[in-house]
Amino acid sequence: MESPRIGCVKYLNARPLIRGWPGAVDFDHPSALCQRLAAGELDIALVSSFEFLRNPIYRIVDDVSISSDGPVHSLLAEIGLNPWLISNGEFRKSAQRDVPGSAPKAFGAVAGSPPQDEFAVANLSATPNARLLIGDQAIRFRQRHAGEFSFWDLGEQWNKLVDLPFVYALWLIRPEVRDSESLAERLRKLRNENLADIDKLVAEEEEFDHDFCRRYYRENLRFSFGKEEKQGLTEFHKRCLNLQLFPGGGLGFGAWDLELASRCV
Repeated sequence: MESPRIGCVKYLNARPLIRGWPGAVDFDHPSALCQRLAAGELDIALVSSFEFLRNPIYRIVDDVSISSDGPVHSLLAEIGLNPWLISNGEFRKSAQRDVPGSAPKAFGAVAGSPPQDEFAVANLSATPNARLLIGDQAIRFRQRHAGEFSFWDLGEQWNKLVDLPFVYALWLIRPEVRDSESLAERLRKLRNENLADIDKLVAEEEEFDHDFCRRYYRENLRFSFGKEEKQGLTEFHKRCLNLQLFPGGGLGFGAWDLELASRCV
């Protein structure tokens, strides 16, 4: 088949899904990849799962995702930019506070443990210390400031709330791409090969500590898109609908299960 125009996020968490791809890969930031995929400049891209929910024209590479079933480690705060910071039907914006005494400052949340029925997130406009931290940026911040802040891991809070994995990213294929089944199978095979030889992938890593990478890949991340991950994405979809995040588009309740199944290749 003709080599597809493929785009992938730059982050460490994507390495097991793209390392060893035989053709050219266009690495870019998540928002740029979404825009370029929607514009037809890419045939397939590893992008936010929300991109499929709001614009369900794509095919999904089945059984492959970037997910977590607990702490993800690499996402600290995204307020009003990526709407997966969803709770039990509403956001609760809270000003960031310094923890009294000698305790570290809370980063990405108010001090103390967040409630179990909703996410308590920092109001970026009111808190100069809050910032958008995802992927490698979040990892580096945590490593540099481990003793200065207490971190509120959003993957962990989602899991506490719904007891399901959260699906951060999926391979999305444009509908006009021919032989999408073959392309999907190549990406699944590549994922399997990299996970089977994860120590070799870690040994090639030049930016991050190898012990951290092993823990990150084996303990924090999941690279499947099976029954549990689909249940987690379904729950997220329901919450997006409750928040009316799909004006003029997206999938309704009734079409969801059928549409998701039909789009997986």
